[in-house]
Amino acid sequence: MKNNLKIAFIGGGNMATALIGGLAGKLTAGANIHVVDPNGEALARLQQQFGVTTAQQIDAALADADVIVLSVKPQQMKEVVAALQPHVTSQLILSIAAGIRAVDLSRWMNGHTAIVRTMPNTPALIGKGITGMVAMTGVSLEQRDAADAIMRAVGATVWLSDEALIDPVTAVSGSGPAYVFYFIEAMQQAAQEMGLSAEQGNELAIATFVGASQLAAQSQDPVSVLRERVTSKGGTTYAALTSMEASGVKDAIGKALKAAAARGKELGEEFGKD
Repeated sequence: MKNNLKIAFIGGGNMATALIGGLAGKLTAGANIHVVDPNGEALARLQQQFGVTTAQQIDAALADADVIVLSVKPQQMKEVVAALQPHVTSQLILSIAAGIRAVDLSRWMNGHTAIVRTMPNTPALIGKGITGMVAMTGVSLEQRDAADAIMRAVGATVWLSDEALIDPVTAVSGSGPAYVFYFIEAMQQAAQEMGLSAEQGNELAIATFVGASQLAAQSQDPVSVLRERVTSKGGTTYAALTSMEASGVKDAIGKALKAAAARGKELGEEFGKD
């Protein structure tokens, strides 16, 4: 099925473009990918770059798709689903929209349960993302494999047993890149305050995050051990970490992630009304 998989994207924004770039000519032919978006210029670029077919509104071509990927803003989802409904039969619905629960999508689609909800993150734009995924009961093994293959086009996947776990995934990895950028910003600012140039602070901070992340990914040891190896008692790293502990940095990070998860749950409830 995968080599001839017919995939329709509702929405042709950045994440959809990243996925299409990872799929076209690899998992399936560009001609097997259909993109619906009101932005004619965006569609022309996608067609020229990847050989996809396009339309500016939902049309009958969706009835032939094996997978329909929902890649629109949460506020637009109910309207999109209403227009999509006449063309949905047994297709897999793959949602990459933040805050929209699969149970609500199913309700809006008159009980359709071949739905996989996902939470990707922005490093997917460079093929380095990670996506949390959860399948409803109507998803077949073949459809699950197809959903996994689609999201692996832009990075790793983590399957969840309960949709409620999407909110913690959102807090950790969905929103996570912003926390990393925030920390890098703080390091850059401190570097300048200590006399380094903006360019030097930028290069040092980013290279440190990239290198440390790759070391953590490739090492067999837990990150706590890697941290301990850099931390000589009484040394510079020890001084920095002691200061962070005194300022409650670890507790603040935990509190922040829990706030993000709680907000994710709230958004699901807000968008799922009616």
